[in-house]
Amino acid sequence: MSSLKNKYSCSMELTMDLIGGKWKIRILWYLNMGTKRFSELKKLIPDITPKMLTTQLREMESNNLITRKVYPVVPPKVEYSITEYGKSLQATLEEMCKWGNKYAIDHDIIL
Repeated sequence: MSSLKNKYSCSMELTMDLIGGKWKIRILWYLNMGTKRFSELKKLIPDITPKMLTTQLREMESNNLITRKVYPVVPPKVEYSITEYGKSLQATLEEMCKWGNKYAIDHDIIL
């Protein structure tokens, strides 16, 4: 499932493969707040399609950024949690959020 290569020209390229794109950082942000079910993530990110959310979650799971726990009940219950690797990104995500807030203020962008 993972599309990671065996060789990268720099660590930033690897990082972008792991968390780049429109959705992964948002998913990690919400999972840093606590364990979530698929439907909870979908409500928090309403503009993502279910197929894309599934794809992004699977990629992050295969890259050890999140874990997926399936409960043996009917209907199926699945929860997603952040791993230690994922948690280690929290300070970086917070700094990105601060930077975005400042940029928005400086450029009259409404958040």
